[in-house]
Amino acid sequence: MGQNFRTIVWNVTEMGRNLRTIDWNVTAMGRNLRTIDWDSSFWVFQYLFAYYGSMSFVGRTYFMLRSIQLIYYPLLATVGVPVNLLKIVILSRGKCGLSKCVTRYLVSMAATDLLVIIIDLILRQIPIIYRSQFTFLYHIPVCNIHAVLLYAVTDCSVWFTVTFTFDRFVAICCQELKTNYCTKKTADVVLGTASVLSCLKNIFWYFMFEGQYLLSNTPWFCFDVTGVSTSPVWAVIELLHYILTPCVPFILILFLNVLTVRHILVASRARRRLRGHSSGESPRDPEMESRRKSMILLFVISGNFIVLWVVFMFYSINRRLLYLDSSSVILHPLVQELGFMLQLLSCCTNTCIYAVTQAKFREQLKNVVKYPFTIIVQFIK
Repeated sequence: MGQNFRTIVWNVTEMGRNLRTIDWNVTAMGRNLRTIDWDSSFWVFQYLFAYYGSMSFVGRTYFMLRSIQLIYYPLLATVGVPVNLLKIVILSRGKCGLSKCVTRYLVSMAATDLLVIIIDLILRQIPIIYRSQFTFLYHIPVCNIHAVLLYAVTDCSVWFTVTFTFDRFVAICCQELKTNYCTKKTADVVLGTASVLSCLKNIFWYFMFEGQYLLSNTPWFCFDVTGVSTSPVWAVIELLHYILTPCVPFILILFLNVLTVRHILVASRARRRLRGHSSGESPRDPEMESRRKSMILLFVISGNFIVLWVVFMFYSINRRLLYLDSSSVILHPLVQELGFMLQLLSCCTNTCIYAVTQAKFREQLKNVVKYPFTIIVQFIK
């Protein structure tokens, strides 16, 4: 009995020591929490430095990504707006050696990319990461209208890429339809139809959201109408939204590109055999050079779209499947934030693609950049 009593006393003593240790740790954590300025836009940095040692690898990566966004989003907006304006100006002048039909598609894609940067990046993502500077948005009840515009221009950006891909498929693989389809008038009709359908498709967001801003991607940036987040009906509607954009465009772009590659390879072999038999050598073929340049531009634009959108697409569809109990994969919010960053980057990369793949575009870009300096020199003289 005496031994048992001493054991009990020892256990109580050890428990006391552990309690004192836990109390000290809680007190230290409290001190760290108090040192963080939660109203500051840079609270992410403070939280990361305060608890870096106790975080998991995924947690560290998430807060590091949120810290990077504080610099990444403003920088992307600073570069994206003038770059897309330059792209619109250069392509609109029609001196890049492209047909009027192709020019119309590329200008429209640049315009929607610019709108996505303004409506999504500048008016949504930047206010979220710099929440303390944009608290006035809580008193502007237009979030549901903002959501409709945001998703409509995003859909336009995606489907314009699909329509451009289909136009190039017709031009390369369907010579009989090329004369009637690959025209400026047809491009205007196709782009106008895609724009109207995108706007009509996204009206449902107005009824899903309230007017008040939430200023958080959890997962929406607006407060939702009561019952929407748990409603199977709304879950199915949103799931269909993400299937139509960008899942269906992914499939269409890949399918059209496969058919285009197959046609070009077959046509190239046939033309080489024909030219070889007629001339006994293989001189430069202007037709195949033109097709090769079109193919490179098409594939780089399509590949850029697919690579930069795939993370956002996978996360969005999986999240809605979770609400429908059709998925058991729970993804960390890190995946969502990375998806947003890559998706918005896709709105700024097409200018680089044109500059790399199109010599005449590079020439026009140099002329536009030099023009202000030329005017200044002439004014000084």
